[in-house]
Amino acid sequence: MPSEVLAAMNDAAGSFVDMHELHIAAGKRIAELTQNESAYVTSGCAAAIVLAILGSRTSGNPAAIGAYPGHGDAPYEVIMHAAHRIPYDPAVALAGGTIRQIGNVLQTFSWELEQALNERTAAVLYMAGNHLPDALSLEEVVDISHKHGVPVIVDAAAQLPPVSNLWHFTRDLGADLALFSGGKALRGPQASGFMVGRADLVEAARQNGAPYQRWARAMKAGKEEIAGLVAAVERFVSLDHGALHNQWLLAVEEWRLAFSSIQGVAASIDLLNEAGQPVPRLHLAIADHNRAAAVLAFLETGNPRVVVLPDLRNGTARGLWLGPDLLQDGEAEVVTSTVLEALGAGR
Repeated sequence: MPSEVLAAMNDAAGSFVDMHELHIAAGKRIAELTQNESAYVTSGCAAAIVLAILGSRTSGNPAAIGAYPGHGDAPYEVIMHAAHRIPYDPAVALAGGTIRQIGNVLQTFSWELEQALNERTAAVLYMAGNHLPDALSLEEVVDISHKHGVPVIVDAAAQLPPVSNLWHFTRDLGADLALFSGGKALRGPQASGFMVGRADLVEAARQNGAPYQRWARAMKAGKEEIAGLVAAVERFVSLDHGALHNQWLLAVEEWRLAFSSIQGVAASIDLLNEAGQPVPRLHLAIADHNRAAAVLAFLETGNPRVVVLPDLRNGTARGLWLGPDLLQDGEAEVVTSTVLEALGAGR
């Protein structure tokens, strides 16, 4: 975390606050920074999913919240594309919801969404990212869902950068809520997240969480995480993202040049990473599968340890990806020397 984030967390740690007041004040500041109606800090993006669905199910009504809305209490169905099923969709069950799946992993038709919407529908949960192409567009989902009075929640946990996504899904495309991680590219507290969007839905979500003694009481964001997240968002929106992107491009180009002359290795640059973000990365394709496995093992157990994204197909090592966005000053060169050593050891 950057120094200003750590300073904000340290300052909060030495203070007593009213948690309701802090949540509301932090939400107002984040909403202002992200050009949204409202915002709310959570204990991670998975918690934001739970709270957003609780807000959609109960509308913040104390009677509905107090009735403990389980799986049999409408509205409880959450519509998801088959192509959007991810390891975090059990968060829907934590909110008492049941997933109603539409389409398949290859295609989805608008009539399938139309047919799925009914009086039991609490929300449509939409996973953002260019790496998930086999779904209806968000614009079409919003248009169809809103005709039926159903909110659309966008899980954008890993969709920063670009910075414009902080308002693009909600303000520009009309989604009711967008959910983000507080760590990752924001470089805020890892155990933080937040939602932005429609003020009434954000408030309905907040009514279900800490410090209220309600269903999501356990998903508490501490004052330190809240303060750190506000500082992280302030920092992120003020960054020169063009200059940062150019630094990443320079790093991956230097890697490409360093590895391109090695026999049996093909180095190429991808302009999108595995989460569909505009973060360049280098792909190393290694012709000999045994050599590829040896390189991955060397990097996994070496000192310094270099963590890479392995290229595995049908259980066979084919190479790896290197990303520049998590590196500190001087570490790109460490990666270069370590990978070169690994490629030599893997012959």
